[in-house]
Amino acid sequence: MAAIKPFEAIFYNPDKVDNLSAVICPPYDVISKEQQESYYKQHPYNFIRLELPKETPKDDATDNPYSRAAKTYEDWLKKRILIQDQSSCIYFYKQDYKYFGQKYTRTGFVALLNLSEDSGVKILPHEHTQSAAKTDRHMLWSALKSNLSSIFVGYSDKNNQIEKIFLKDLASQKPYLEAMDQDKVKHMLWRLDDPVKIAQIVEILDGQTFFICDGHHRFEVANQIRQDRLKKIKNPTGKEPFHYVMTYFTNMDSKDLQIFPIHRIVKKFSISVNLLEQYFRIDKIKSKTDFLVLLARAGQNEHAFGLVLKTGMHLLRLKNKTLIDKVVQEGSKDYKNLDAAILKAFVFDQVGVLPEEIIYSRDPAEIMAAVDEGRADAGFILNPVPIKQLKAVALNDERMPPKTTYFYPKVLSGLTMYKMK
Repeated sequence: MAAIKPFEAIFYNPDKVDNLSAVICPPYDVISKEQQESYYKQHPYNFIRLELPKETPKDDATDNPYSRAAKTYEDWLKKRILIQDQSSCIYFYKQDYKYFGQKYTRTGFVALLNLSEDSGVKILPHEHTQSAAKTDRHMLWSALKSNLSSIFVGYSDKNNQIEKIFLKDLASQKPYLEAMDQDKVKHMLWRLDDPVKIAQIVEILDGQTFFICDGHHRFEVANQIRQDRLKKIKNPTGKEPFHYVMTYFTNMDSKDLQIFPIHRIVKKFSISVNLLEQYFRIDKIKSKTDFLVLLARAGQNEHAFGLVLKTGMHLLRLKNKTLIDKVVQEGSKDYKNLDAAILKAFVFDQVGVLPEEIIYSRDPAEIMAAVDEGRADAGFILNPVPIKQLKAVALNDERMPPKTTYFYPKVLSGLTMYKMK
């Protein structure tokens, strides 16, 4: 049984919504309360009403965010605000963006990923999940009987065979859907309905190991929904819609696949920087620009961290790699060499930093501002996790420490939806 297959996506009707940028939103798990409110005000058909519906004090078993989202979904389909494709397609998805002034492009595609045990598909996660987030997505997807946003997986294609199909057959055409998000990332979607080309892509991915980059909660929810449905069916064929989950696929061998680090803001950190000299070589850095450049350069060959204190910025470089096995108490060699694991074991555990005293952010400027403004005693800036290291940890069937990776840009919610029934 094939690992992937095309599907008839549901998407916004271009005849009803002429500005897709006004109605899309990011995945639910990166939307703050303030952003939720902003998206609600942005447009009456903004996808936030389905992806992250509001709660009210009067919510009960029959009237709640999930029931209201289901009613909105049904209403939008009835009014043809949302329409379903008439052909089974693979949807090529291109994102153009800038990072530190440099232009990048990430190309992938949206299709269905087979969850069946007998499919032979190997899907490897790298993060732990939380029960509350899974319960929320389970209730929402069950109420709408649809996948609202894709999980994000990586595959290997060193010769760029799949991207060549896109470049030859679709790239010169006008995108079917196009939007610009609030981070100025341009999102473009093309429909591939050619059965011969689709079969080529299916064959290229046959027998591959897939790595979950983002959407671990959604992946587990899709599996749970599948198990729930199987209990109610006597003789499943394996072709039922619930055996699949809507998935964004991208090439992990591409140089444009970006993993950003997630940094740490520490509310209470009263230890003198000199006490860290037991394990680290410490250099004081004067320039904020030099700080990030030197940190990135040091991280190419050693375990390095940026430390922001009220008294200044410091570059920390681990003195002795042979101590890693002794100090980091859990995990394989690959896990122990994660910067996030080293920071926890060599710094946070040593000085008694509690998990509830840590705030996470992917923005170095936010780390520096929190310390400068007195909202935190310290900030730690990390380097990104290399793809090779992520794959090694996943292949070991291990999970990284919380908030270790941030794949950028995010796959938008509201471009495609998948009906599981």
